[in-house]
Amino acid sequence: MGGATDEEPPSKRVKASSKDQRGISNGKLPKEPSSCSMARPLASQGDDEVIGSKGVKKVEFVRIITEALYSLGYSKTGAFLEQESGIPFHSSIVTVFIQQILDGSWDESLSSLHKIGIMDETITKSACFIILQQKFFELLDKQKVMDALKTLRNEIAPLSINNIRVRELSSLILSPSLRIIDGISGLELTKSKPRSELLEDLQKLFPPNVMIPERRLLQLVEQALDLQNETCLFHNSLVGETSLFTDHRCGRDKIPSQTVQILQEHSDEVWYLQYSKNGKYLASSSSDNSAIIWEVNPDGKVSLKHRLIGHQKPVSCVSWSPNDDQILTCGLEEVVRRWDVSSGECLDIYEKGIIGTISCTWSPNGNSILSGLTDKSIIMWDLDGKEIKSFKGQKTLRISDLQMTNDGKLITISKENSILILDIESEDERCIKEDQTIVSFTLSGDNNFLLVTLANQELHLWSIEGHIRLISKYRGYKRSRFIVRACFGGFQQAFIASGSEDSQVYIWHRGSGEMIETLKGHSGAVNCVSWNPSNPHIMASASDDRTIRIWGLNHVDSKSKTCVRYCNGSS
Repeated sequence: MGGATDEEPPSKRVKASSKDQRGISNGKLPKEPSSCSMARPLASQGDDEVIGSKGVKKVEFVRIITEALYSLGYSKTGAFLEQESGIPFHSSIVTVFIQQILDGSWDESLSSLHKIGIMDETITKSACFIILQQKFFELLDKQKVMDALKTLRNEIAPLSINNIRVRELSSLILSPSLRIIDGISGLELTKSKPRSELLEDLQKLFPPNVMIPERRLLQLVEQALDLQNETCLFHNSLVGETSLFTDHRCGRDKIPSQTVQILQEHSDEVWYLQYSKNGKYLASSSSDNSAIIWEVNPDGKVSLKHRLIGHQKPVSCVSWSPNDDQILTCGLEEVVRRWDVSSGECLDIYEKGIIGTISCTWSPNGNSILSGLTDKSIIMWDLDGKEIKSFKGQKTLRISDLQMTNDGKLITISKENSILILDIESEDERCIKEDQTIVSFTLSGDNNFLLVTLANQELHLWSIEGHIRLISKYRGYKRSRFIVRACFGGFQQAFIASGSEDSQVYIWHRGSGEMIETLKGHSGAVNCVSWNPSNPHIMASASDDRTIRIWGLNHVDSKSKTCVRYCNGSS
């Protein structure tokens, strides 16, 4: 967990010369350096003195505040804080070292470097290399080739580190034309950098007690805000503000829990539904042998766009193309159809003789589709219906889900208690094994997690990035006979929602595992739920009662097209 990225470029706080001093953080010297001379050495500041209830060291706290003042451009205030507290931002030798770097006094800076007292010799050698490399480049810039060669041979090479880089530097002496290479690698190889950037490189290398990381106080504040957001059970704000003046808290009204629309266009049980990746459409499939594409309005409600007719059997699932312009529908033990979203036209039909299809999904680039078959194999077609590849053996079950990651890994239920993760290029296999029968699964938006629905009325969250491991369990929904599906959803997919055979929708906070909402309204088993990926305040559920319910917030400002909801209890 870290602070949010600051897109604003760092302040230009470089001291160009001893005649042009500007207040900058990390010892890049305040406007009135004389005022800092009164600060005592760091070692004499009583490093063990703590403040607050968490044992925060006073010296570290004051130094971080000083860095924040300098980084904000308040150089005089930073200098006065050093003077009044008696706690210098940097030790005197570090301050001298920084000035020597800015002045280009390379030999003196190397001498000061060894006096700083860095215990790790590897860090000291690396710092020497960075400094001497800058010296080498600046000599070349001044056309002092022989001096640059002496620096390379007598100072850089004897460090006996980064030999590949040493050879690259040697090539600049032997082939001067390389110095005018343009492009990413060429610029990095041949060009000296501003001395302020050199200082930033050194700061990243040094222990933080020597040179405090840039914007450290801001980073700590952002980490605290992130932690408050993560632990807030109801944090679901796409738009809003967080104040530093109060602790973060969101109300229950941030969770979609009120029925805002009931769709009754299907004439039989609704088995499956899924929002498009851009959140502009919703697709549903039913045992009435049809699928419907719904268009999502700005207020989250939907209107019928196309009714997809052609299947002779119930439509078990749908799958959106990577760019949402096409959709697949899978007839149960029948065929897969590909449709154009704009026109509602059926573009192609995919079938394998008398072998029926049970699931379907798209390849990451949208140039091919995959389908699980009733003979437990998986087949890949190009868009024209030509068979590209077939995965034989027990790769899927007769009732199964099928999904694919962005990096080309196929995920399927291969056995009653096992999920197969198959690399379609190398055909390497990994497995998730459960103790209970697997009912269904869904892949997270970042492709790093898998949410598995089990027959024992539990949901298991698995990490599939790198080493496969079980992260969390969610309990409370009801399931005994039917296929019930769950989903990720909400702001940054911080929530888990699931259908249930008791006609309700259950919602958990993903991080804590705590159940936070139970949504009532359906009169039959809720088979599937889908959370709008572009609007965290809208969710849909499909039921055996032949309806689809659209769920929204309890309190929406009808006068505003955009519902702006602030954190910390304000609206």
